[in-house]
Amino acid sequence: MRQLFGTDGIRAVAGVAPLDRRTVFAVGVALAHHIGKGGEQPRVVLGMDTRESSPWIAATLTAGLRQGGALVESAGVITTPAIAFLTRAHGFGAGIVISASHNPWQDNGIKVFGPDGYKLPDATELAIEAEIFTQLAADHAEPTADAEVPTVEESDRAEYVRSLLAAVPGLSLDGKRIVVDCANGAASAVAPQLFAGLLGEVRIHNSSPDGRNINEGCGALHPDVVARRVVEEKADLGITFDGDAHRALFADENGKVVNGDAVMLLAGRDLQVRGLLRDNTVVATTMSNMGLEAAFKRSGIRMLRAPVGDKYVLQQMQETGASLGGEQSGHILFTGKSTTGDGLLTALLLLDIVHRSGKSLGELTADLKTFPQVIVNVRVREKRPLESIPSVASAIRDAEQALADTGRVVIRYSGTEALARVMIEAEDEGAMRHYADAIASAIRAELGVPV
Repeated sequence: MRQLFGTDGIRAVAGVAPLDRRTVFAVGVALAHHIGKGGEQPRVVLGMDTRESSPWIAATLTAGLRQGGALVESAGVITTPAIAFLTRAHGFGAGIVISASHNPWQDNGIKVFGPDGYKLPDATELAIEAEIFTQLAADHAEPTADAEVPTVEESDRAEYVRSLLAAVPGLSLDGKRIVVDCANGAASAVAPQLFAGLLGEVRIHNSSPDGRNINEGCGALHPDVVARRVVEEKADLGITFDGDAHRALFADENGKVVNGDAVMLLAGRDLQVRGLLRDNTVVATTMSNMGLEAAFKRSGIRMLRAPVGDKYVLQQMQETGASLGGEQSGHILFTGKSTTGDGLLTALLLLDIVHRSGKSLGELTADLKTFPQVIVNVRVREKRPLESIPSVASAIRDAEQALADTGRVVIRYSGTEALARVMIEAEDEGAMRHYADAIASAIRAELGVPV
């Protein structure tokens, strides 16, 4: 069982184990030893988001990588999917991103891509973890205070932008007004350059990071913000990214939030019409709404469900040959377009669908009728198996029996935070909220963090 790697790399409060300097240095050494190609000196490309802690973590990790014999190139502040792209395009042994995605500024993380641009397999992460613990047990000295990140290769961002534009030839925003929220994160360094080449009137907001304002009251965690701006600025569409821009959410011309489920529906239907939706299959997750499944069924599209986490969506896509998959939260995966969720790519592809259809985003999503859904997050002090706690198991069982065929109950731990997530959807909104609160209360009583 993995102890350091979650569903999206290593993530914690910056400065606290496993993101203290000593452990980060050990991570660098261990990674360097696991990414070589046939005895060649391993090469790594490194990127980071805009958090206050990202520079020192990058410097410490670089020192460890060099100690382990790796050559390191820095792309500076850049999106997570850009690093995946650069890794594959230039034959790096690995790509590493310093980011905690949608988490608050106090947190940070280390995400790793293999030479193929995909996230590392669980078995590889386990092997790296074992060496990290070996390095720590050997009590190696931590790096000196003057550890530095290598000089930033400024051309990396421009190359990534060119690759995005190449994915949507002929796209034009001429005559459109678009509102973009960069979450004061990594998209702030890329989105202005990307949208500048698409004509139209693009208004970019929350693109002035100060190290502590990433995701703060903006971005994909707060899609209502961009939705309000669409109405206030009389825009045609709104786009909002998370901290490292590997996911995107949208707002239509009426200020209605358009989440990942709706994006998958539009993309799935578009690919189907063009004969590009392999086996008429789309991979979603356990969190996707029952309404999406019903809409796909009306279009003759089969929807499969994977565990939460884009790496698990991708795994099922690879196993089934599906050409489209994603999550309600805005991670969307397009086979042949990207090796990981890419919010900027998703935005361009959705804009292209709207452009070619001649319809508004609101018109294109009008027939998606979603079941009422509630998600209650409970902060926990530990992640004990919920089925082993009698009071919690009983509350879950009661909800499942009561809702039966009229709803769904999904209870899981977050893979990136100390949270238990209680998700219930049902035709009866009152029953939905009652059972969600009952389960959350049971978890809180047994595992909750004192307020």
